[in-house]
Amino acid sequence: MAPRWRGPSSFEEVKDVDMRLIFITNVPELAEYVSDRGVERVMVDLELLGKVERQGHLSTVISRHTFDDVGRIRRAVPDKKLMVRLNPVNLGGRDEVERAIDLGADVLMLPMFRTAQEVEQFCALVDGRVRICLLLETAGAAANVADIVRVQGVQEIHIGLNDLHLDLGRTFMFEPLADGIVDRLAGSITDAGLALGIGGLARVGEGLLPAEMLVAEHVRLGSTAAILSRTFHRNRITVQDLETEMDFADEVAKLQAAYRKFGQSSPDELLAIHREVALRVAGIVRDKAAGGQAS
Repeated sequence: MAPRWRGPSSFEEVKDVDMRLIFITNVPELAEYVSDRGVERVMVDLELLGKVERQGHLSTVISRHTFDDVGRIRRAVPDKKLMVRLNPVNLGGRDEVERAIDLGADVLMLPMFRTAQEVEQFCALVDGRVRICLLLETAGAAANVADIVRVQGVQEIHIGLNDLHLDLGRTFMFEPLADGIVDRLAGSITDAGLALGIGGLARVGEGLLPAEMLVAEHVRLGSTAAILSRTFHRNRITVQDLETEMDFADEVAKLQAAYRKFGQSSPDELLAIHREVALRVAGIVRDKAAGGQAS
């Protein structure tokens, strides 16, 4: 599938728009701190079902957040958007939805679904009371995206590159971004009028694929949201440690400046960056294969 430019048609459409940045934490002081410095949403991550089996062998962080954390974060950021990632559809799903809404969640995220039927079941439980963000991260969901985007009650879809690449049997997290899979998914999502987010971002100038190149891909694909990755904040869990590690507001500003800069780019310029991303991903995959490395 040939890549295509799906972003705004001119800088005039994005000059006053920032990327929606999401920060995962269960520490109230940190939630307040980052919310005052450019983070639009704080996420409490309650997902545990199946996560150790999927990611336990990797260097990913598996959150151990609780419903008590939802209440604490809600009180810490009463005027900000609170997102709660729940477990995949399960027998206790109704109770999870009710508790999260009662504790003040503004957005509920559903992970690891594979079918439109699962999404319909989740939307029925939520019943329009809060915003729904789907975390599209399975091969099944990728195959069924045309049906999933038509489910009533969904407002946005975030493509989760880590679990998606694992479920697809890929070697490197960004392979689906390079090989056209994310292009196809993004097209289905944005054509349906849903808000699109993609993966996570490190700091500008950092990462196997520099964050600014990934920001350009967000613009090309029409994505308006990303999670600030562990690489971005080095997994710091207190305000003091974060301030010692980085100028948080400045690093956020660099990401937003890159987003606006690429909003001015032409389709040809963005496609050239995409081709460079694909070349770099191919090189990384070759290096991993030669070294026998895992993702």
